[in-house]
Amino acid sequence: MALKVALLGCGVVGSEVVRLINDQSTELAARVGTSLEIGGIAVRRLGRARDTGVDPALFTTDAMTLATRPDIDLVVEVIGGIEPARSLILAAIKSGKSVVTANKALLAEDGAAIHAAARDAGVDVYYEASVAGAIPLLRPLRDSLAGDRVHRVLGIVNGTTNYILDRMDSLGAGFAESLEEAQSLGYAEADPTADVEGFDAAAKAAILARLAFHTQVTAADVHREGITEVTAADIASAKAMGCVVKLLAICQRSADGSSVGVRVHPVMLPREHPLATVTEAYNAVFVEAESAGRLMFYGAGAGGAPTASAVLGDVVAVARNRLAGTHVAEGAHDTGLPVHPMGETVTRYHVALDVDDRPGVLARVADVFAGHGVSIKNVRQEGSGEDAQLVLVSHRAPDAALARTVADLRDLDMVRAVASVMRVEAFGHG
Repeated sequence: MALKVALLGCGVVGSEVVRLINDQSTELAARVGTSLEIGGIAVRRLGRARDTGVDPALFTTDAMTLATRPDIDLVVEVIGGIEPARSLILAAIKSGKSVVTANKALLAEDGAAIHAAARDAGVDVYYEASVAGAIPLLRPLRDSLAGDRVHRVLGIVNGTTNYILDRMDSLGAGFAESLEEAQSLGYAEADPTADVEGFDAAAKAAILARLAFHTQVTAADVHREGITEVTAADIASAKAMGCVVKLLAICQRSADGSSVGVRVHPVMLPREHPLATVTEAYNAVFVEAESAGRLMFYGAGAGGAPTASAVLGDVVAVARNRLAGTHVAEGAHDTGLPVHPMGETVTRYHVALDVDDRPGVLARVADVFAGHGVSIKNVRQEGSGEDAQLVLVSHRAPDAALARTVADLRDLDMVRAVASVMRVEAFGHG
């Protein structure tokens, strides 16, 4: 007897899911143990032309009825956003359906409630496609590393920002020019805010942290900074230090293991680090675990076909569980680790100051650093006269102390402007 799949949404990803289910029906039946059949497809508008090759009678605008229909076995949600996706998923779960979703925003905001509902109903919620597209990442974190202690997860999880920063680094282009090119190639939306301001990466960071550290993390817990303030001068300074600028999602257990830090922001990363070599719109995630050591996952992080591949992998897993009468009770063992404030995170700063070209400036700047307990690792002066600039890199210190240092530097009469502030990360590479 076939398992019936309800598809909520039929855009770029949904259309690819339909195509894969139809084109690979024989192989999928062999992998699952029975055939998969599309029981219905919910869309907003029925009249829109769609090249899916399925019976037009399968389309409906009544997503709620489809998601709760008695003959449906599992629901695939690729609508995106918070509502109506949340209501549809919870209704499907309450009706006894297992769910596959690619909805990072919803999981980052309300994942705990969704998993609790799934546990109560005895069904699955799988979501591999919500982070890093086709890259098999979440299941290794959840299953393969379940017996290990993960110390840190860091990665490039947004292809748009990585493409922009890569063009700025490789061609010397400015931010606006690189963004325009990304939009022309389809890597960036007409409104790129979610990508360039770090919202997309922050949602993914919350999901990664929850899986890695078995604790509740939402997008609101993630310190977030985007790349809109990154300049060509920042890129040049990074090059001079043997670094490259990347927007990283960084999820890290504290040294004593009592809390976790979750943040998304641009960093200057040593070029010898594996993540520094990730170019164009690709994604990569670096995992450091106590016993497994360092692991890296790399591949296409977005796009219809790659994301649909991850969705279909989840569909196969959920369908197998359905036939076996089992499910994965995720989140049942919460460690309760709190997310510590960004100010407690220990990091390093790269600070560029436009300064007066006169004696005593460096000494006064150094006093400000010392006054907040922040030591200077290296310093150089560039230019002279009205173009004089001091570039300083600190040693590791609490982020709050570094922020106070920068705030006081802005008040010095010999500092004309704080031209740039960026964190520098080594991650064991110097």
